[in-house]
Amino acid sequence: MKELRVPKQRVEVEVLLPGGGTRKVAVFLSEFASGHAGGERLSDLLNGSAAFFPAVEEGSDEIAILNRTAIAVARVASSVERDIASEFTLPTEFEVEITLVDGSSLTGLISFVMPPERSRLIDFLNDGPPFFRVLQEDCVSLVNKRHVALVAPVRK
Repeated sequence: MKELRVPKQRVEVEVLLPGGGTRKVAVFLSEFASGHAGGERLSDLLNGSAAFFPAVEEGSDEIAILNRTAIAVARVASSVERDIASEFTLPTEFEVEITLVDGSSLTGLISFVMPPERSRLIDFLNDGPPFFRVLQEDCVSLVNKRHVALVAPVRK
């Protein structure tokens, strides 16, 4: 019997765990996404329904099984994590500093598309997916809301 395989793309990810631990792993994303045109993104995987997913440890190629709710932040190259919705309409954007429950912080741009009457940052944080994108200089950080203590606008 011939085994069927779904084509996957290997994507390097830096995973930040609660308490400051960091792991460099590779995950495998499908070439086709079920919820939008194009390939699966890391945000699709993290915001999916599976509690656990496999990854490969950098350097050892050992399999690790990650609990997505235990991931505080996952960083990936900007080219891998495109925001498809903002390509078709003007997004609402906020430059923010995010403090995680373990005291660590990150700064970046939150960009989203929602109806005008629901376009406040608080609306997005309350209604959006469990992991949200924070655009940074050289990467996209996917932040797990369960690990966020504070989100504050950056004053310019």
